[in-house]
Amino acid sequence: MPGDKILDLGCGNGRFLQIIGEKDIEYFGVDNSEELIRIAREKYPNHNFQTADALSLPFSDNFFDKVYSIAVLHHIPSEEFRIQFLKEARRALKPGGLLILTVWNLWQTKTAWKILIKDTALKFLGRLKLDFKDILYPWKNPKGGIIIQRYFHLFTKRELENLCKKIGLTIKMAGFLEREKERGSNIYIVTEKI
Repeated sequence: MPGDKILDLGCGNGRFLQIIGEKDIEYFGVDNSEELIRIAREKYPNHNFQTADALSLPFSDNFFDKVYSIAVLHHIPSEEFRIQFLKEARRALKPGGLLILTVWNLWQTKTAWKILIKDTALKFLGRLKLDFKDILYPWKNPKGGIIIQRYFHLFTKRELENLCKKIGLTIKMAGFLEREKERGSNIYIVTEKI
């Protein structure tokens, strides 16, 4: 809506602005990466970007009309921190405001299943301290070809819905967004602060 205050929580280099376009909104982007915020400021100098901790946002209560978080929550380690992340997003929303978020649906990949089985066994043996459904997924760095391990929590749609309900958000809709054929889908959820 024109005039809305929108938070892009985990904005990275600001590329979500390409999707929503230059509408009559007051856009704020936050990320914990100073380098990505620097890039975002260079690309989009007319918008508000800042480095911030998503678990302790630098905004007053009831400040935003909408909070978007695209492909971020599955990188937050531990249920405790995921709940804090969602509570902060809810706190910053106005009553009637919407939290819209997506997480990657890695359940469709053989690699994720293999890692989950291995990591679960290591957890039972006391050799890994991750929570259940947390994995370290190999990720190829496109610049150097180096494989790095990235943390992911393997969300299900039901788990995401239950987490949002647990912190007092009302589910408006949830489902799957299809991505490129070989890359599967994302889980999305739209919630409202009542």
